Amino acid sequence: MIKVGIIGTGFIGPAHIEALRRLGNVEVVAICDSSQPAALKHAEQLNVPHAYSEVSAFLNHAGLEAVHNCTPNHLHAAINRQVLRAGKHLFSEKPLCMTVDEAHELIDLAEQAGVVHGVSFVYRQFALVQQAASMMRHGELGRLFSAQGSYLQDWMLEETDFNWRVDAAKGGASRAVADIGSHWCDTVQFVTGKKIVEVMADLAIVWPKRKASVNSASTFSGKQDDVQYHTHDVTTEDMGFVLFRFEDGSKGSFNVSQVSAGRKNRLSFEVNGSAASLAWDQETPQQLWIGHRHQANQLLSDDPSLLNADIAARARFPGGHIEGWPDAFRNMMQQFYLAVAQSTPPTRDKATFATFYDGAQVMSVVDAIVKSHQQQRWVKV
Repeated sequence: MIKVGIIGTGFIGPAHIEALRRLGNVEVVAICDSSQPAALKHAEQLNVPHAYSEVSAFLNHAGLEAVHNCTPNHLHAAINRQVLRAGKHLFSEKPLCMTVDEAHELIDLAEQAGVVHGVSFVYRQFALVQQAASMMRHGELGRLFSAQGSYLQDWMLEETDFNWRVDAAKGGASRAVADIGSHWCDTVQFVTGKKIVEVMADLAIVWPKRKASVNSASTFSGKQDDVQYHTHDVTTEDMGFVLFRFEDGSKGSFNVSQVSAGRKNRLSFEVNGSAASLAWDQETPQQLWIGHRHQANQLLSDDPSLLNADIAARARFPGGHIEGWPDAFRNMMQQFYLAVAQSTPPTRDKATFATFYDGAQVMSVVDAIVKSHQQQRWVKV
């Protein structure tokens, strides 16, 4: 059993634990939280035997081999440094840190430590996203013409929707683009096998001031009555629109929004090639649309017997047994821990999961998008 520890127990920490427990060869032995009472409470709730409130003590836990950093964004860089300097394998929530320079520093530390490093870009791990990438690699779409799509949510729709991500000091200078646009960019770059190298962006804040509950609410929590609010200035975007160019000269566009009523977590993309097109929507993840000119269009399901041989194992159940976000999350963890079990650090652009190299590259895309909006011009990544 590989002994693993989790730092941070908000929305995403328990999702990591659930996925890890499905692997069979990983044991979550410790968690670390902001205070000892909180750590003990969450350890009991999550059935984890050991609880810590100091990262240094947590990293000294006997036999600890790998760490998952599930803390808010502004804590990522410092904690990731500590973990890498302790020589532990590291799986970090994205972003890796708050600046591109910090990201490259973390890559250097990971390479020096000789550890396996991963970042939580989960959407590339859906079976039909893997199928789309396989079709692209095997030339089934022909020459790449373009890609387009969106990532839409509604959890910040109202003026009283507030979360630590709104605070630029904690979430970073970008919110919608960095939080969900980063996922879209990683997914489409993975599918096409092409890097985004230039961007033109127009971002928008729909609530220049937001009202935050005096008693902080959890991300994605339900509505509450009789709540008192503080008013906060907003400097991070609620939505954005981006034109981009791939490294081979093909082009694309995408938009992101956290204020699109009715859209809960809709990452969708379409890729157009000279021979065929394909499209996928995360809210109906078991279907891949394949478009043709001279024959009927197709809807491919996530049946392993129908998928390309090189990725068929990514669909773990027979056709008709619907697989979704938790299953993609498990796939991501499985690929990471295959590398951990072999103590094999990932190679740039060769790993079966997103690495710090990918995390840094997507941060560079986000950084260029923010600069493009500020300067109102095309910006190279």
